[in-house]
Amino acid sequence: MKKILGILIFFTLLTIAVSACTLSRSSNTTTGPNPIHMDNLTFKQASITIQKGQVVTLINDAAVVHVIANGTWNGTTPHPGIESGAPTINNLQVNGNDTSAIGPFNTAGTFQIYCTVHPGMKMTIIVK
Repeated sequence: MKKILGILIFFTLLTIAVSACTLSRSSNTTTGPNPIHMDNLTFKQASITIQKGQVVTLINDAAVVHVIANGTWNGTTPHPGIESGAPTINNLQVNGNDTSAIGPFNTAGTFQIYCTVHPGMKMTIIVK
């Protein structure tokens, strides 16, 4: 009887743990307008197109911290810089499994952002 009770408790706890992980992940994938997902070392998309006045939501799907700024990478060399009309993004820290909004992007144009700690992690935001 104790063995059966132990097995039932084990599977109950396992079910709760799996459910909690699933709920956490699903809430992270749908948070905010114009989502930009990030994994350990990359943006999951190379670019996004948005309308003037909108924001983008950075969604960190990994446990690592990303530090986002205006600029880009050229190979393994960082090129910080802000294009005219871009909102200032100055070392915005996005912790693991967290989200953060940037913008609004009030000027039409093409803007670059990058992670300052992960070489090659860059993306383009196109504002129409």
